[in-house]
Amino acid sequence: MSFASEPGQDDGGLPSLNIEIPDDARELARDVLAYHRELRARRRRERILRLLRPFGFIRHGTIFPLIATCVAMSMLIGAMLSVMTISPASAPTLDTSPPPQSHLPVGNVQLGSGTVPVASLTDAVLVLIPPTCGCGTTLEMLAKQSAQAHVGIYFVYDAPTPSALTRMAGLTSRYGGGVARTVADNSGVLFYAFESYSLTALLVHHDGTVEIHRSFPSGFDLTPALRGLRDTH
Repeated sequence: MSFASEPGQDDGGLPSLNIEIPDDARELARDVLAYHRELRARRRRERILRLLRPFGFIRHGTIFPLIATCVAMSMLIGAMLSVMTISPASAPTLDTSPPPQSHLPVGNVQLGSGTVPVASLTDAVLVLIPPTCGCGTTLEMLAKQSAQAHVGIYFVYDAPTPSALTRMAGLTSRYGGGVARTVADNSGVLFYAFESYSLTALLVHHDGTVEIHRSFPSGFDLTPALRGLRDTH
């Protein structure tokens, strides 16, 4: 039996379709590209599912636990590596290396009422004292230890004016123990060469070689090193 077509339907009773066929096939290029992108995305999803299927991670709702597991494992591995890199070999150790050595610079300093070459101040300890020292106890110990080792000791000041030298030279009479002598490094030869921004003791050997000491902990004792100056010639 056949029925006449009704409005909006064809002879088979199906709804009519409004299909437009473009005159130029190039107008379909964008739709074709989108279709191929969807196919590629679908193939990627299928490959991922095939890779995860042996591990049981393809059931619904299991992808987020997988991500959480990966993040937790990464954090655990990072923590283990950080612990492994902290070993006794990398822990801070006591520096037992000998003090750095240098050599006396070329230049002149004022000793007493005259001028002498820096190179003449050997077999002795030169104590470079900054203007704001506050180190009377250390100066007393250095003077005492120098006397015990029977070597000369010089208190060196960077005093640009006579009044400044007079004021700072009071440290020599106060803490020098009667053995220290005052040296004025007015041109900054020693202070510049050894970058003395804090109290510095220069143990000068007979050949002009210098052992530099900048740290003076409580109870320090430079007497053995000072005796070494006397025994090198």
